Amino acid sequence: MVIVECLDVGMTTLSKAAMSTKGMNHFIFVLYSNALATVILLPSSFLINRTTRQPLSFSLLGKFFFLGLVGITIMQNCVFTGISYSSPTLGSAMSNLTPAITFVLAVIFRMEKLDVGSSISQIKIVGTMVSISGAFLVTFYKGVPIVIFQTQHSTSQSLVSLLAETSNWVIGGLFLAIASISLAAWNIAQAAILKGYPSQLTIVAFYCLFGTFQCAILSLIVVKDPRSWKLSPDIELISIMYSAIFGSVVTFSVLTWCIDRKGPLFVTMFKPVGIAIAAFMSVAFLGETLHIGSVIGALVIAIGFYAVMWAQSSEKNMKDLEVNGLPSSSSTQESPLLESP
Repeated sequence: MVIVECLDVGMTTLSKAAMSTKGMNHFIFVLYSNALATVILLPSSFLINRTTRQPLSFSLLGKFFFLGLVGITIMQNCVFTGISYSSPTLGSAMSNLTPAITFVLAVIFRMEKLDVGSSISQIKIVGTMVSISGAFLVTFYKGVPIVIFQTQHSTSQSLVSLLAETSNWVIGGLFLAIASISLAAWNIAQAAILKGYPSQLTIVAFYCLFGTFQCAILSLIVVKDPRSWKLSPDIELISIMYSAIFGSVVTFSVLTWCIDRKGPLFVTMFKPVGIAIAAFMSVAFLGETLHIGSVIGALVIAIGFYAVMWAQSSEKNMKDLEVNGLPSSSSTQESPLLESP
């Protein structure tokens, strides 16, 4: 999961560079990268799982279509739209909203019980509220710059340019919030599908395929300039190949594997790691300015995030104790740590 976070931040940083320097359209970027990933994944899934793969039903294909919709068409396009307006650092910070949103969706769809009188449930609620507050902070408050590479240009900015930059930052934050909601829905749907259909590579291949078709239709509707479809053999092509191989094939496969073995919450536990990686890469490779609002907001989101994770872990431990016939109340703490057989 640490490797996945590094690859994910590398993808957003590289794509941001391609969009900023070459003006690459992010809808075309998402389409081409997923199309290349499908070309790699689909034949592989048929070759590797040809003897063990379960038959595909219309209902299962519908579930794959939904995964492609929330995990690729909505989530990826919103991520790259948000990053084009803001920065990879904000993208990594906002991705920490995913655990809180996952918890809210799980309660709404009755996948998780919420007992307001329970201390663990109260910690979950508080952690969720703290994460959402941090997201508002990092979106609507940039604050003073911490690292500036072009100080002369920054001090000479006019009020109009500063207002436009702030407005773009807010728009980017809103798109990234939508991406976090989509990613939370993807995590829950992915875990539910894996219970009934354990062929991980087939799932990844087919929702990449459906995501490619959906992105193709969306791009034909949104992109009006025919020149946007042409790729230059430079950073544009490199970013698409990187996104297809490492951002889709490797990342989706590892995420699906981890969700199958450890659950969706384990996957989201590593999101705060991406903040530090993204901040370093944005400043070092893109020459972007790091603002105090991003740092404070990311810390607030991380605090709320780990509060929810701690509550989830404590609740799981209590359930395990109950399953094993051991008391889960505070009386367990009064018993000796080591008991004689």
